[in-house]
Amino acid sequence: MAAETRKIMARLEILAPAGGEESVYPAVRTGADAIYIGASRFSARTSAHNFDNEQLERVVRYCHRCGTAVHLACNTLVHDDEINAAMELIEFACSIGVDALIMQDTGLISLVRKSAPEMPVHGSTQLSVHTLKGVQYLAKLGLTRAVLSRELSREQIKEIAKSSPIELEVFVHGALCMSVSGQCYFSAMLGSRSGNRGSCAQPCRLPFTVKGGTGHDLSLKDLSIIDHLQELEQMGIASAKIEGRMKRPEYVAAAVTACRESLDNGVVSEESRQRLMSVFSRSGFTDGYYEGKTGREMFGIRSKDNVEAADSRVFAEIHELYKKERQHIPVCFEIKIKEGCPVTLSAKDSDNNSAEVSGPVPEKALKTAIDNSRCGKSLSKTGGTPYVLGKLESTIDDGLSVSGSVINAMRSECLSIIDEKREKPGQRSFNAANRHDNCTRAAVHPEGYRVRFPDDDISDSFLDSDLIYVPYTLSDKKLDELMNRGFAVAIDVPRGLFGIENKVFERLEKIQQLGINEVFANNVAVIEMAHELGMDIHGGFGLNIANTESVIWAEKQGMLDCEVSFELTLEQISKLGGTLPIGIISSGRLPLMLTRNCPAMNDGKGCKQCRKAPVLRDRKGIDFPMKCFGSCTEILNSVPLFMADRRHEMRGIDFEVIRFSTESPEERESLLKMHRHQKAPDSGFTRGLYYRGVE
Repeated sequence: MAAETRKIMARLEILAPAGGEESVYPAVRTGADAIYIGASRFSARTSAHNFDNEQLERVVRYCHRCGTAVHLACNTLVHDDEINAAMELIEFACSIGVDALIMQDTGLISLVRKSAPEMPVHGSTQLSVHTLKGVQYLAKLGLTRAVLSRELSREQIKEIAKSSPIELEVFVHGALCMSVSGQCYFSAMLGSRSGNRGSCAQPCRLPFTVKGGTGHDLSLKDLSIIDHLQELEQMGIASAKIEGRMKRPEYVAAAVTACRESLDNGVVSEESRQRLMSVFSRSGFTDGYYEGKTGREMFGIRSKDNVEAADSRVFAEIHELYKKERQHIPVCFEIKIKEGCPVTLSAKDSDNNSAEVSGPVPEKALKTAIDNSRCGKSLSKTGGTPYVLGKLESTIDDGLSVSGSVINAMRSECLSIIDEKREKPGQRSFNAANRHDNCTRAAVHPEGYRVRFPDDDISDSFLDSDLIYVPYTLSDKKLDELMNRGFAVAIDVPRGLFGIENKVFERLEKIQQLGINEVFANNVAVIEMAHELGMDIHGGFGLNIANTESVIWAEKQGMLDCEVSFELTLEQISKLGGTLPIGIISSGRLPLMLTRNCPAMNDGKGCKQCRKAPVLRDRKGIDFPMKCFGSCTEILNSVPLFMADRRHEMRGIDFEVIRFSTESPEERESLLKMHRHQKAPDSGFTRGLYYRGVE
């Protein structure tokens, strides 16, 4: 559907978080059009209260009665031994009328599209979609909405919306991760708590420093672009999303109230603005990404003053906002009071749910006869419900009497019937698709290796590698030279494509003319580029392939092979099914974060073009190097990974990848020598997560 059509058809949806049942009522009563919640498993916020099946059903019924949609977040990576449980949850969601699923795992998405084709699926922000081609790719997968990355600017959002084939959702308020969602492995590497599995420990909020920095150089202020909701609506954006499933109910109420005011009135009252600031902030808010600005002004922490601002007086004010049901669903009544016939009352809501009840036969009036005005007075008493009196039609014979209590009782009975109809599950069909078995793969141990280079400093020592990944920025001359020297070359496209997608696409077209037709894809947008250009695809770790169904998905996308997630253990990898060749990163510094706002940025004045990789230092004095590529910066692990001496334990893995980033030519040669001899360094390296895994 074209963006222009979407603008005409629907208003911007206000989408509120609910980490527990206690947050549902504030969200609904202050004006949310939809809420998003998580079940007890497979939600990217496992620390939130979340909902068991009984609570899920109760919340869906309540929300539907009140005209609020419910989106269920199933947006974590799923391991093979969890697929059945995840599909059982989705089958239950279909049975109770959940309005949409929010999902990340490509394998699980593939199963859901086959098993529940009627269920709308929204691509989670964990899919790292931030370009038009990324959105177009999700549409081809059968998704109905893309939740865009938080780092996009106004102009970038507008450009995507102009041609998007599906709905778009934009975060408008709440916490900002330092990393692009779906591309953060910091918590996993430091403490085995994976952000991609919903268990992030938020190490980024601890003290990390760069030279001349703030002292908390991984902690951003909370995002807030609530003032721009009408602008987003004009762009054709479908949904304005509030972050905060781990926040308290008062936060939800304050945020939804401010959004409702902004969207309906074009301005947020000062009172609402102050409440929003008081209930939760980190040194205030930022709209830096939306305004196309980065730098130190965007950094902030939760200070003592921020905490103390949320006092009992503020909470008491906010509680008043959601004491009562929001009455906003018009109900049209028709009452007939005819001599000698039972009184009849019929009702119809804005969704065409109807009810009709009968009352007693009216008596002759001794004093005041019933009339349209007295009927309207009784029928407008809809307090405690989400309904409000719409149109009233009446047929009333003269001189008859019906008590107000009778009409009140008939009104209540009608509304109860409409309640039941609104709450009735809009069940969606579910027929479980056949799963692919996970099994021991054909490969015994890796037989070849590949190398990822960040530059053109590539010696002939690596000529025995099966393939090298080189940056798309290398000159034609250098690419020609590499091929003439005998290297098999694939083009490394950045995971971060903010504002550079068209430039990258044009560069790939030119590279094809040189005779290179292989691309290294770490973002779904690159898959779409490769499909359009007819290039061969090698899947990268950034695609977060973590189960057999995702391997099958990669194979169906025409990939020649893929790196699997480095959050999997060797044991889990050995049991992956499918026939697609798979590999692991076995040497080099693992990328822990991908960020648009480089901590070493010179106060927003642009990249310093660092000659030497800057470092980020933690509170223990450990340094994490940083390296730019494309439109983002990678924050790398403090020590390199080394696994080549454990090759005999790599069952079912077809190839290893040496991933260079900040190493000198001498360090590269040394690492290659150790790799060939399967001899680990004496110290200063890690085994990553290949043995300890993640939660």
